[in-house]
Amino acid sequence: MKQTIQTALRDLFSREVILYVLKTALAALGLSILLIWLFWDTLTGMITSFLGWIPWEWLQTTGAGAVNILLVYILFIITVSLLTSLTSETLLKKLAQKHYPHISAEGTPRMRTSLLLTLKATGLFLLLFIPAIPLLFIPVAGQVIILYLWSILIKKPTIYDVGALFSIHEKGALEKKGTLLAMTASLFNYIPLLNIFTPVFAQILFLHFALAPKR
Repeated sequence: MKQTIQTALRDLFSREVILYVLKTALAALGLSILLIWLFWDTLTGMITSFLGWIPWEWLQTTGAGAVNILLVYILFIITVSLLTSLTSETLLKKLAQKHYPHISAEGTPRMRTSLLLTLKATGLFLLLFIPAIPLLFIPVAGQVIILYLWSILIKKPTIYDVGALFSIHEKGALEKKGTLLAMTASLFNYIPLLNIFTPVFAQILFLHFALAPKR
């Protein structure tokens, strides 16, 4: 596991990956701004309405502003994840060829399936995130909870994208370790600017875990 993470980190900060991430992040930023402009009133209205049911007055006032900021942050992360899932095929093939030339990409992820899995993961994330809002303000526990929720955004789509591309037969191992790998990748979400690397880091991490020879 340690070797997998170290190899993934070296790939992550290579020139080709950085350029890919920057292009994806710029596209995600533009799309996020458009979505915020179109749906901001609806989203904030839902949050305000939900917080009104919470008996803690301090959370209804000061918490609302913090949740709105977090909402913008999460929307951007979701958009980056979606675009990464849809556009990373060529990058993953290059990295696989670099490290595992004896393994060829036998399949191609279906865009429709990738999109559907990402939307389902996003829906589950939001379904769990909204009632978990009060818990996010609990020191330590709140950070672990949001880390787990972030992992939901990338686990299933990443398993599909990597597994379909290389026709991986160890899907069970990916499922078993998927949450841990996704939570590891999601640690980047705690670091401003580096959070744009989270989705592609997850894909690279899953790639190496699946293709590297088991010792």
